[in-house]
Amino acid sequence: MTTANKETKTLDEFLAENPNVDVSKYWERCWGILSELKAKIAKRFADIEQHPSTFDREYYTSPNGEFEGSYKAWSGEGVEWLVNSWIGNRKASILDMNTTAFLGQETDVPHLVIVFGTVPHLFCYCDYTPRKNLLTNVDYLDKYYGGDVNDWYMKLRSNENFHWSVSHGPYMRALVNPATQSLMGELNHDNIDILEAYLHEMVDRWLAWLDNAEPVPENERAELQRNDHIIREMGYARDPMNKLAANVFGADEVDNMIELRMGRQQMLANKKY
Repeated sequence: MTTANKETKTLDEFLAENPNVDVSKYWERCWGILSELKAKIAKRFADIEQHPSTFDREYYTSPNGEFEGSYKAWSGEGVEWLVNSWIGNRKASILDMNTTAFLGQETDVPHLVIVFGTVPHLFCYCDYTPRKNLLTNVDYLDKYYGGDVNDWYMKLRSNENFHWSVSHGPYMRALVNPATQSLMGELNHDNIDILEAYLHEMVDRWLAWLDNAEPVPENERAELQRNDHIIREMGYARDPMNKLAANVFGADEVDNMIELRMGRQQMLANKKY
């Protein structure tokens, strides 16, 4: 059944409309932005090192050559899992590109998630993923999602160049919070310019939060990490995009890729709970 409403169209439906668009120049632009953001974040965590599980994934392809990609992740004091990755087919419309930072438990500053995609419409998902229940920890809500952040969020949300994109995965919708943007628009440089400025402001604010954060008491860090790891695991395991990858790589290999993407080895080696 075809979905009429563009906000609830599946990725398959968007791709079926324009399956063979060469998006290489937009990959170059968006990947460059994400790489700049990753470098800005990495500078804040001076002692991070690339995790060994990602050493052989700097560039890879699917067995049939249809998909290609890169997956690199770093870990160190203050940040458990800093990711810079992309996967897709630059000649056939589909790309998924990420810069994501899951923090350590020294602070309770929100995690950072930034995604660019093409289907071949331009897609952007970004948020400050909360570390506390926003419905009960209203001080945390006000601190990280109110005031100027709310105004900044609403300005982009009201931009007529973009419309909301609804995930068909219920867990992905459960992740939506007051800072979540899940937007789609025409694939052009003007729209990328708007998002580039927004994302740099997003990262700069987040880095300032880290610089001024109060430390989490030692006796609360194990439970915070347990929750962090659940969110990390489920966000990757329940992503509807996995279905597209399974069609190309096969279900077993995608299971391995999900384990890599969430950083299972890093979680097991460093868990406090």
